[in-house]
Amino acid sequence: MAVLAVIGLLGYGLLKKSSSSLAIGDTVPAASTHLPRLGRGGSASLADYRGRWVLVNVWASWCVPCRTESPALERFYEAHRDPSFTILGIDSNDLSGDALGFVRKYGITYPQLRDGGGDFSQNELGTTGVPESFLVDPRGKLVVHSIGPVSDKYLRSNVVPYLTGKAKQ
Repeated sequence: MAVLAVIGLLGYGLLKKSSSSLAIGDTVPAASTHLPRLGRGGSASLADYRGRWVLVNVWASWCVPCRTESPALERFYEAHRDPSFTILGIDSNDLSGDALGFVRKYGITYPQLRDGGGDFSQNELGTTGVPESFLVDPRGKLVVHSIGPVSDKYLRSNVVPYLTGKAKQ
């Protein structure tokens, strides 16, 4: 009986999670939700970047895979940033001081927002952990979702085609 209860709870959790997850083609919900800028005054939202391609990367300083993907993301940002593309980091479930130390240590220069308790990441983006990345088109629709760390190869294969207009949509 206990095993059936556990299986039932797991099934319920998966169904609940799948209903809150973003699907390719969905408009990113609550894009206008403002989050504090990490290490700077004021706040910003994903909607502030409407009209641009935005690679949203949800991360945390305590996350080992986030450390491995950081150099690839920074290289990609430096190579491709322009008025039509940016990376937007969202530090989730983390302390500000730890997050700022992470940004300094890895030389991250792309914009960062702070989702201290993880509510935006989990409830609005439907993340299951960190890192997760979401490529959002200029209209605010999700076109690529990656669970886990991204690499140079992944970014070249899955993000560049959209930025260059060569992706099949």
